[in-house]
Amino acid sequence: MKFKLFLLTLLLPVMLFGALTFDTSHQKSMDVLDAFDIDSSFINDPVLMKLRKTKTKKYQNKRFFQTMDEAYLFIPMIKNIVAEYDAPQELLFLAMAESNFSTKAYSVKKASGLWQFMPYTGKVYGLKIDAYVDERRDLVKSTRAAMKFLTHLHKRFGKWYLAAIAYNCGGGRLSKAIRRAGTDDLKVLLDPRKKYLPRESRFYIRKIIALSLMATDESLMLNSEYEYLLNRANAYSISTVKLPRGEKLSRVAKLIGMPYKDLKKLNNHLKYDFMPPYAKSYDVYIPYIKLSEFKQNYKPLSLDSVYLVHIVTRGDNLSYLGKKYGVGYKIIKDFNNLKTNNLALKQKLIIPTVNKKQKRKFTYDKGFYTVKSGDTLDSISKKYRVSIKSLKRKNSLKSDMIRIGTRLSI
Repeated sequence: MKFKLFLLTLLLPVMLFGALTFDTSHQKSMDVLDAFDIDSSFINDPVLMKLRKTKTKKYQNKRFFQTMDEAYLFIPMIKNIVAEYDAPQELLFLAMAESNFSTKAYSVKKASGLWQFMPYTGKVYGLKIDAYVDERRDLVKSTRAAMKFLTHLHKRFGKWYLAAIAYNCGGGRLSKAIRRAGTDDLKVLLDPRKKYLPRESRFYIRKIIALSLMATDESLMLNSEYEYLLNRANAYSISTVKLPRGEKLSRVAKLIGMPYKDLKKLNNHLKYDFMPPYAKSYDVYIPYIKLSEFKQNYKPLSLDSVYLVHIVTRGDNLSYLGKKYGVGYKIIKDFNNLKTNNLALKQKLIIPTVNKKQKRKFTYDKGFYTVKSGDTLDSISKKYRVSIKSLKRKNSLKSDMIRIGTRLSI
């Protein structure tokens, strides 16, 4: 009798907490379906159950947790923006389904970024795409654009699962499917025989739900080394700072003591190391914990103290300078606010990048060389990596003969 009582004492907590965990997990699963306006009976959808089981096995190799872990800086930001639009937090997993939380994600259909915007849709929702930036890869701006798009779709169709499906296949395609089915009931729309929706969309909504269910599965989390993901605070987030035109991201990385590659991950919307030259200031994201260092250490510098300055000499043109310094001529034009391609003698031009092959320091390029004893056009051309023909043309030389003391334009 004592042994039975002792055994019951040992098992009772397990029985109680086991039941509590099951009830809690079940309720959270129901909450996920409710967030998407889906009937609770959908939890028994055979395809969803199979997908969830497959995904769980697949992600038990740590992929799911590593993806969540690598996105730790901006997941709180996404959640905050989703909350601003009074949308379900589970839409976070729409981004995971779209891009696996990678801002560099790019599809064969030319969709890009965290939320996989197509170029046209991105521009409709205010995302800039040009020679310097692709804001579909901007963590904050693309998330706001996605929420605007999704809330618009929700207003149009009335249910969040319909908004998610429309995000994938388009509002027109979904409207046609609903008309054909005679209902917007999810089970009917997902009928594999009737094929009201494309196969990709039928899988897509289930994938989002499966990922959401995995994230709320405490038993799965607690059985991994990533238990802390359940309780990660919103303090792990990013801050927005404004940088002046032309400022280098790599310089900012050094000032805040952060590897450039890590800072670049937060700013993949920038196509170059510098801010776009057409904007007085531009948004850049840094970890919140680096904000105080930024405020303490960052001071804007004039562009001519950061970049190479070229002084225009006879024969120079934008195309030639672009090839010389390994940078597009249009970038030189934009950096110097040139309205035309015409250049003036002794005009100072900011050169935002230099060719990697050139060991030139960031300093004023006087553009001249004084001939010394032993110099030949051949030796000078090799020293400055320019052709003899170019040297002769720029200095109006009719032969290869040069005199000591002659000042050559390089």
